[in-house]
Amino acid sequence: MNKKKSFSYDKKVVNKPWGKEHDVYKNSDKLTETLIKIDYNKSTSLHCHPTKKTGFIVLSGKALIQLGLWKSSSKIYSAPSKLMIRTGLFHSIKAKSKKGLCALEFETPGNKKDLVRYKDSYGREKKPYEGKKFTSLISKNDVFFKKTKKKIIQKYVFDNKVELSMETHKNFKLLNKEKMQTIFAVLEGKIVDRFNRSVLSYGDIIKTGTFKKLSEVFKIKNNLTLLKVKKL
Repeated sequence: MNKKKSFSYDKKVVNKPWGKEHDVYKNSDKLTETLIKIDYNKSTSLHCHPTKKTGFIVLSGKALIQLGLWKSSSKIYSAPSKLMIRTGLFHSIKAKSKKGLCALEFETPGNKKDLVRYKDSYGREKKPYEGKKFTSLISKNDVFFKKTKKKIIQKYVFDNKVELSMETHKNFKLLNKEKMQTIFAVLEGKIVDRFNRSVLSYGDIIKTGTFKKLSEVFKIKNNLTLLKVKKL
């Protein structure tokens, strides 16, 4: 008996009660990078991912991010800023800007079914991740990074305020010259010690200063593919 083929979210917009999202890059099943757009004063569910770590880069607007089950732990993040969330930690994101909020989400591994909702303003507490009927095709103007073997820099200017670029590096030379507030998300590759043990890998999000410190002791193994976010 043939197994039913699972639905692919590639080049699909997932419509949410709070806005929409679509995948902009995938590193096989290891990592998924998603662009999320949240409407003003709306929020994601308070949810967690039991088996995957999550990272966010706020690209435009202001985000009220709650970490844990208590609202008192909420904090405002203004663009551009970053945040890493461990596996199993409940969190939610609310748009506090009248023009809404845009952010990049990095999930490692990229399993959309790894979702547990604790509280939701739209009655989805016991429901899984949205299926096919909630999707539509992305447009030619949507942000999307192609996976390529060639070392081609792919760029997007976002909201006329930040530049997104996907680029590959074999050493720290150019990375260490970036402005200190430049944000990087690792899409592929890793930084290792002399015993080949990983100290930074796909899904991690850092700034230039961290690269400078790491370069004093460690090395890039083969190549490092990064998503770079810098303020214009």
